[in-house]
Amino acid sequence: MAITLYAHPFSSYCWKVLIALYEDQTPFTYRLVEDAAAWDELKSLWPIKKFPVLRDGEKVIAESSIIVEHLMTHNESATAWIPADNQLALQVRFMDRFFDNYVMTPMSKIVLNSMRSSEEKDAKGVAEARQMLEVAYEWLEGQIAQDHWAVGDTFTLADCSAAPALFYADWAHPIDSKFANVRAYRKRLLAQPSVVKVVEEARPYRGYFPLGAPDRD
Repeated sequence: MAITLYAHPFSSYCWKVLIALYEDQTPFTYRLVEDAAAWDELKSLWPIKKFPVLRDGEKVIAESSIIVEHLMTHNESATAWIPADNQLALQVRFMDRFFDNYVMTPMSKIVLNSMRSSEEKDAKGVAEARQMLEVAYEWLEGQIAQDHWAVGDTFTLADCSAAPALFYADWAHPIDSKFANVRAYRKRLLAQPSVVKVVEEARPYRGYFPLGAPDRD
């Protein structure tokens, strides 16, 4: 059955789903959520009005990690984004949550604060977000020292999550050279063909980045 993804190329959480779709070469309709009509469609499907949202026939699935798992369980040719082995599955789910909660969330706090008026800025919150990213980078440095991907040698949901998280986090709070493993992992992610594709699709929108997109990547 045909599927439609409501998304935007510059959205980090949309990248997670797009990477999975591109890895599996899954046919889908890309509904760009940019104009009023698209926003109205999105709201009619998901009143929270957060993308990505996947429409699969009569089913409407929200939240990026859930969408990827839905694609895996409803597409026979799909990659095993979450391994069948229970222990590995827990590791993948944990790393997915790690990248969303401890990399993406503090990065977003820094970015959103830059969009506030001077009266609304939260210097303490930004300092805490930067400290969280430093702690996350340090933990990840040891975690991925022996692995090619986030969990072993297989590209999984965890890596779909890691790619946008580390891409944008390094823009908001650069990964120090002392975290060589993290920087190397980010480089590997950015060389993955599906990730190359989402990066290129997002390139025309770089002017939207509130902190100013660096002249790299």
